[in-house]
Amino acid sequence: MKCFKNATVYVDGEGLKKTTVCFTDKIEKISRCADKSAEVIELPENAIVLPGFIDQHIHGAGGSDGMDGTVEDIATIAKTVAAEGTTSFLVTTMTQSKENITKAMQAVKAYRENAPEEGARVAGIHLEGPFIAAAHKGAQPLEYVKEPNIQAFDEYNAASGNAIKIVTLAPEVEGAEEFIRHLTAEGVVTSIGHTGAKFADIEKAIAAGAQDVTHTYNAQSALHHREIGTVGSAMLLDELNCELIADTIHVSVPAIRLLVKNKPADKLTLVTDAMRAKGIPDGVSELGGQTVYVKNGEARLADGTLAGSVLRMNRAVQNMVTKVGVPFTQAVDYATINPAKTLKIDAETGSIKVGKRADFTVINDTYDVLLTVRDGKVIYKA
Repeated sequence: MKCFKNATVYVDGEGLKKTTVCFTDKIEKISRCADKSAEVIELPENAIVLPGFIDQHIHGAGGSDGMDGTVEDIATIAKTVAAEGTTSFLVTTMTQSKENITKAMQAVKAYRENAPEEGARVAGIHLEGPFIAAAHKGAQPLEYVKEPNIQAFDEYNAASGNAIKIVTLAPEVEGAEEFIRHLTAEGVVTSIGHTGAKFADIEKAIAAGAQDVTHTYNAQSALHHREIGTVGSAMLLDELNCELIADTIHVSVPAIRLLVKNKPADKLTLVTDAMRAKGIPDGVSELGGQTVYVKNGEARLADGTLAGSVLRMNRAVQNMVTKVGVPFTQAVDYATINPAKTLKIDAETGSIKVGKRADFTVINDTYDVLLTVRDGKVIYKA
């Protein structure tokens, strides 16, 4: 048994409070009275114990990418993101050849079967493409864009050991409606993204089971007063949970404020959409076979297109509080319980509650990560 004794803790349903949390691999007790035999983890006075962050959309970090298709590269990402307080993440793929996507699926299956205790937990896969709209490909390579294909998805999912949790697709493309119904029946979340969808397309997608919007504002049809597009639909329709890259580069602060104002507090999720260049020095990097130039926190293709981010989740939370003006615990929810609900893992993680996994990130008052704990084991210490 371990414990955080008399610490400031964000307790599920109670907010921030001074208390003691005792845990093994699960949270055993939240009380002022500590188990006398428990190992006390000493924290500084300005420490705040939060649920572990969950990143449902991240391609890479530490020089590795999920599309590299090796267990070793996934391990590198898992260890790198632990330093930003992330305890669970989805290995996110991108539009590529069938062979490369399948290789990535197989690597995730092997990694999860190995069940390593180091680094953040791989909670599954986010298949971002290839079923997207060519006109809104963003930094995805055009030659591999495909129409929705149920057989191809089933083959990918089988190769992954049924690990696919989210599929990003364009709902206006032919065959999308049937495909979304199939995903819904399989328990997979459909996320609307890389799309020129109009309001009517979004309504049909929701009726078929779509629940999520991929990196809201980016690579999708904009809001217009005669056709509200994907962005306007994301704001209007409470059924949709919205991903947000809160680096203030992909989306401006006023645009973030507009989204926050229009979404219920439980329908916005922070993602990093980070690429392999996160956690390493600026310079030339790579995404999906394309050269990426990273400078001053921005990752762009040669033509200037944004190519993922190098955002850290603790800084995304900080930006939401200090730049956008969101209440602290609400910003934390955006990175914890909200993605847990989308991924249907909120019964086991996403908040600090007795019986849930002992997944914690401990930050200080400047949002630096001091400690990351997964399943009761320290996976990062500053």
